[in-house]
Amino acid sequence: MFTDAGALASALDRGAQRSLLAAETVMRHSAQTLVKRVQHNASGRPGPRVITGKYRASWMSDVHRSGPAVVGDVGTAAQQARRLEFGFVGVDSLGRHYNQPPFPHLGPAVGQAGPALVRALGHAVTEAL
Repeated sequence: MFTDAGALASALDRGAQRSLLAAETVMRHSAQTLVKRVQHNASGRPGPRVITGKYRASWMSDVHRSGPAVVGDVGTAAQQARRLEFGFVGVDSLGRHYNQPPFPHLGPAVGQAGPALVRALGHAVTEAL
């Protein structure tokens, strides 16, 4: 029990810092795990087939703080990512005709990783406090 407002403020600040560090650790681990799941899903059917491995290797993660929040970004700069994930029917910019089905690999990985991330963040923050 706190009788001094300054002591309470200090305790809350320490708890917030520990929580932020714990959340950042969990986010880093979760982002790396998501990249691995996407890469696994992009290793053949039902996802896209591997031809050279460059597309699969292009998936990366970055975790950073944005004010009081921890942000995890997972993605690729590969141009074919959207087409592989969602498919493409039509004519491309070079005049080629396509009827490519979708080969979902990111969506299923996010669906699996989301609930685990929420549980891990909750546990980490509880432990930090």
